[in-house]
Amino acid sequence: MKHSILAAAAVAIAVAAFGMSTPAAAQDRYCLQGRIWGYPGNCQFASYAQCMASASGTNAYCGINPRYAYARRWRGYR
Repeated sequence: MKHSILAAAAVAIAVAAFGMSTPAAAQDRYCLQGRIWGYPGNCQFASYAQCMASASGTNAYCGINPRYAYARRWRGYR
């Protein structure tokens, strides 16, 4: 009984840690932009295809999120 509770807790922790491992910047790489959206626009798209599907049939386009494009990259130790 004690081992099964410990195993269930370990699985729950592993699942929670895996779910939190994706960085936030990967979630919002593309922004839906246009007259009604402004700049930077609706930046909730992880892929260009998702953004273009939302822009389909509207007077909008997709651009890269400026927060993602101009973010400082970790270059390691010097």
